[in-house]
Amino acid sequence: MLMRTDPFREIDRLTQQLLGTSGTWSRPSAMPMDAYREGDEYVINLDLPGVTTDAIDIDVERNMLTVKAERRPATNADDVQMELSERPLGVFSRRLMLADTLDTEHIKADYEAGVLTLRIPIAERAKPRKIAIGAESGRRQISG
Repeated sequence: MLMRTDPFREIDRLTQQLLGTSGTWSRPSAMPMDAYREGDEYVINLDLPGVTTDAIDIDVERNMLTVKAERRPATNADDVQMELSERPLGVFSRRLMLADTLDTEHIKADYEAGVLTLRIPIAERAKPRKIAIGAESGRRQISG
C-alpha cells in the first residue's frame, strides 16, 4: 500500500558506511519510519525527535503524502559557542505514494514523544463486502 520514493537513501547509507562518518557535509538521512496495517487503517510512525509541532507540515495531493519537518538549533544566542554538534539540523522531508484504496480525506495525525503518528483509513470502496445473488423464478439453461 505504501511505496518509498527516496532513491538516494541507500546511496547515502552506503557512502556513510564506506567513509565511516555521517559528518555535517552529508545530506541528512530521511525520517525513520514504520508502517503497518491495524484493522481498517494503515498506521505510519515517523521519528522526529527534537522537532516542535509548529515545525511539521503534512500535505496530501492526490495520492502523494508529503511530511516536512525542520529541526532548529537548540539555541540562537550570540554568546553561545558550540562545542559539539552531531544532531542533524535543517529541513527533513519524506514522500509516500499512497494506494487508491486509502481514504486520504480522513487522515489523522498525532505527535507525542518525538513520534509523528499518521492513521490512514481504508476507503469504504476497497473493503471486502458480500455480493447478494439474485434468484429468478424459473430455471434457465445456459448454452455455450
